[in-house]
Amino acid sequence: MDPRRLELLLALSREGSMRGVSEALGVTTSTVSQQIAALAREVGTPLIEPEGRRVRLTPAGHRLADHAVTILGAMEAARVDLDPSAEPEGTVRVAAFASAIRQVMVPLLCDVQETHPGIRLRLLEHEPAEALDLLEADAVDLALTYDFNLAPARLDSALVTRQLGTTEWGLGVPSRSGRGRSTALDEFVRYRDADWIVNSRNTDDEEVVRVIASLAGFHPNITHRADSLELVQDMILAGMGVGLLPVNQRTARGVTVHRLRQPDVQLRSFAVTRRGRDSWAPLAVVLRQLADVTLT
Repeated sequence: MDPRRLELLLALSREGSMRGVSEALGVTTSTVSQQIAALAREVGTPLIEPEGRRVRLTPAGHRLADHAVTILGAMEAARVDLDPSAEPEGTVRVAAFASAIRQVMVPLLCDVQETHPGIRLRLLEHEPAEALDLLEADAVDLALTYDFNLAPARLDSALVTRQLGTTEWGLGVPSRSGRGRSTALDEFVRYRDADWIVNSRNTDDEEVVRVIASLAGFHPNITHRADSLELVQDMILAGMGVGLLPVNQRTARGVTVHRLRQPDVQLRSFAVTRRGRDSWAPLAVVLRQLADVTLT
């Protein structure tokens, strides 16, 4: 199989149209069509089928596109291995939660553009479960995710995980509520009759709330859900309830975060890739940059 044809097929799986491939790779749509038709003859099975005025990949096309990622990555790794002076080129697609994009990926994007101008980063904001689904579907190359020590994530064995750091979390309450109690259980008992605010797109913090509340002997009244930590603080200020917040980040005036001890609550952040994909030179550059980062 011609690697260039594999590259065009992979681009079609990502761009979704011949025109998108044409614009992304700087070739004509007729060239894309002809080369994918030639690839279909090489493998002996149709790779695309009509969908209205457009085309879509057949199941065989999707499978071959998935193989193309590994094949092209291995070829790129071999090229770089034989020519260490070669400059990595390509687009690295990253799905990450909002704090990771703000704290890590935006500064890293600037650094990568300066040191490796041939590498482009495409950033997508997603919660961990969403990011992992995209990674497993090969819709992104890298996922930045998190879990809590009291609600550990279960990852597929086909994924490789690198921990980036840990962040201490506590209970966000109105400042007028006074000082915190000695343990997490004491703190939760104090607010057993309160409404609780949890994430709207991820269940990890809800699981932590339920675990500690269970240890404290009650069922929390989970009433409100919000994805934004700033919105959670607004809700706390409005007297709508209490919720988990990072200890070391600035809070709005009128909101206090009480540390939780026995058990402690820690958010753990990770960089996740598909096994074998980190040999692709552009992704390897990003992973090396991330190795020097501690996400807090």
